Amino acid sequence: MKVRLGDYIQEYSVKNKYNEDFPVYSVTNKKGFCKDFFSKDVASKDKTTYKIVPRGCFAYNPSRINVGSVDWQRKEEKVIVSPLYNVFAVSPKLNQQYLYYYLKSKISLYYIKNVATGSVRDNLKLSMLYEFPINLPDIMEQQCIVKILDTVCSLILIYQQKLDQYDNLIKARFVEMFGTLQDNQYGYSIVTIEAVCSMIKDGTHQTPIYTENTETGYKFLSSKDVMTQKIDWTNIKYISSDLHEKLYATIKPQRNDILMSKNGVNYGVAAVNDTDEIFDIYVSLALLRPKEVINPVYLRCVINSPDTKRQFAKSIKGIGVPNLHLGEIRKTKILLPSLARQNQFAAFVHQVDKSKFLFWIYLLSIKLVADFQYKAYNILIDTCEITALCLQRRSLYGRTGFNSI
Repeated sequence: MKVRLGDYIQEYSVKNKYNEDFPVYSVTNKKGFCKDFFSKDVASKDKTTYKIVPRGCFAYNPSRINVGSVDWQRKEEKVIVSPLYNVFAVSPKLNQQYLYYYLKSKISLYYIKNVATGSVRDNLKLSMLYEFPINLPDIMEQQCIVKILDTVCSLILIYQQKLDQYDNLIKARFVEMFGTLQDNQYGYSIVTIEAVCSMIKDGTHQTPIYTENTETGYKFLSSKDVMTQKIDWTNIKYISSDLHEKLYATIKPQRNDILMSKNGVNYGVAAVNDTDEIFDIYVSLALLRPKEVINPVYLRCVINSPDTKRQFAKSIKGIGVPNLHLGEIRKTKILLPSLARQNQFAAFVHQVDKSKFLFWIYLLSIKLVADFQYKAYNILIDTCEITALCLQRRSLYGRTGFNSI
C-alpha cells in the first residue's frame, strides 16, 4: 500500500551540547556515512552544535540529498554530524534498508527535484520529505525485498571490481609500453596536442532550447556524456533541426574525433567518437580531430593519463567553475610513439573491451532480474535504480562506455 512517509519517520534533533568525544561523520552519495572526509583539525573544534546520530537513524545534508547523499547510521553506537544535517528516526514498521533503497531511487530524486527549494542548490526540508509517498508492504515482505536487493548489489559490486581490474590492466599496459612524460625512458618524440590534431574547437557557447521530440530533433552532447571515457548515448538531450543546421555548419563531428570535457570539475575526460551518428556539441566539450600520425584510441588514453591531467590542472586559472581553455589544450605536451606502437596498444585495448563487454552482459542480466522482482512485489520499479548504479554509468561496448584509463 502507498503511505505518507512522514507517518513512519520522525525528526531526531539532539545536539552534542556537552561536547562529548563522538566520532565526526559526513554522508556522501557514494560512501554513505564516512569519517575520512574530515581533516584532523576537526577533533579540536567546538562540537556542541553538532547533531547526534544514534545507530539506526538517518541523516542527510538538505542541499546534497538531490544527488543521493543520504544514509542510515550503522557504523557505531553514536556519531555526530554537521549542524546543517537533518537527522530522523524510523518506525519499527519501516525497514531502514528498504527506506535507504527508496531514498536512493530515481523516483525519490524526481520528488526532490520537484519540491525542493533554494536559489543555488535544491534544499529539501524534513517537512517536505514527510510528504513523500512510499509503497509500504508489511515488514516481512520489506525484509525479503531488501535481501534480494542486497544480493543484487553484492553481485554488481563483484562484477564492478572485475571491470576495474580490466581498467587497471590497461593503465598498466599503457605505462609499460610508453612510460611517462617525465622519464621518457624509450626516447619517444614529445609533441603538443596541437601538432597531432587538424582541428581543436569547442561547441556552441549559447545554451540551446531543447526539444522533447527525439524523432525530428538532433542529438546534442555535453561534458556529462563522456564521463565514462566513451560516449554515453543513454541520457542525451535533443535540439531542433533549425538549430542543428546552424551548429553543424560550424562543427561536423565525425568518426574517430576526440570529445573532451573542458568545463566543470571533471575537465579533461576524453572519449573517441566511434560511431557515424550526427550530433552537435556544447561549449563544455572540445572536439579534437586526430591527424594520421596518431591513433585515436592512443590519443584518448594519453589525454586521460596522469601526465596530461597534471598539465591541465596547472592550466586552470582563477576561481569558480574550472574552464580549460582551448589554447591550454593545444600546447599540452604528450609522447608520440611510432604509429605501429600506438596501433599495437589500441589492439590490446580492443581485446580488453571485448572481455569487459561480457561482464556488461552479466550486469544487464542482473538488472533485468531485479526489475522482474520489483514487478512481482508490486514495488515502484524506479526504486531498483540503486542496484543498477554501475549500469547507469557504464554503457554498451561500441555504443556507451567503460573507463579504459
